Amino acid sequence: MNALRIDDRGALVERLQRRLLELGFNPGKIDGDFGTATEQAVMAFQLSRGLLSDGVAGPRTLTELGLTADNTLPDATGHMSVQVASRMCPGALLSNIKINLPVLLESLREHRLHDRTMVLMAVATIRAETAGFVPISEGRSKFNSSPSGHPFDLYDFRGDIGNAAVGDGARFRGRGFVQLTGRTNYRRYGPRLSPAVDLEAHPELANDAKIAADLLSLFIGDRELNIKDALLAGNFQAARRLVNGGKHGLAEFMQAYQTGDAALPR
Repeated sequence: MNALRIDDRGALVERLQRRLLELGFNPGKIDGDFGTATEQAVMAFQLSRGLLSDGVAGPRTLTELGLTADNTLPDATGHMSVQVASRMCPGALLSNIKINLPVLLESLREHRLHDRTMVLMAVATIRAETAGFVPISEGRSKFNSSPSGHPFDLYDFRGDIGNAAVGDGARFRGRGFVQLTGRTNYRRYGPRLSPAVDLEAHPELANDAKIAADLLSLFIGDRELNIKDALLAGNFQAARRLVNGGKHGLAEFMQAYQTGDAALPR
């Protein structure tokens, strides 16, 4: 059983309806017809279990309902080709995409973020954060450096990201595909890598392609439900803010996501 959605019909839909009713979520007439009432019942059930409330009874919803034991989402990584990624990231060298896209897709599979939405989210994030499809270090700008100060001095005492000393700004500036920033993030995500890496002691390792891909996967994975909620509502700004904290790169992110969305099969 892969996914059941509006306008589906048959014995599987009837089974879904009966299970929803058993759990107290009225799907309307038990007729094997996935209509609006069934969709609303599915959405209510999803909300009750902290799932994405999209009204589609996919693997995770069906598992929560006890109708399947496999909650694995459909794997969309095979559809994210070099050609599609290059259209999403038109400023990137094709050689960079050929080298780094397989590393990214393998990481997404390892972290069970291989579904269509998260694959698009990952590539669109790279477009917004690094443009060239290669891990990079954050450059000096008016947002991180004062006109007369040393590079990244405006980050030095950003307690909200764990910086507390002169030099912390430059040491823990943005790096990688997701532009991991701040001592707190370097300390938090290093031990979660496999194998673990002491990024606080060696922040430059965040620009290693495999580590950068895994950091991106971990970062967006921590925000998966909220990202999907935002994208389901068409709120690209909210989805972007969950990664960047602001609107930087929003136009590029939106363009990349929409380009990929049109290219990948549903």
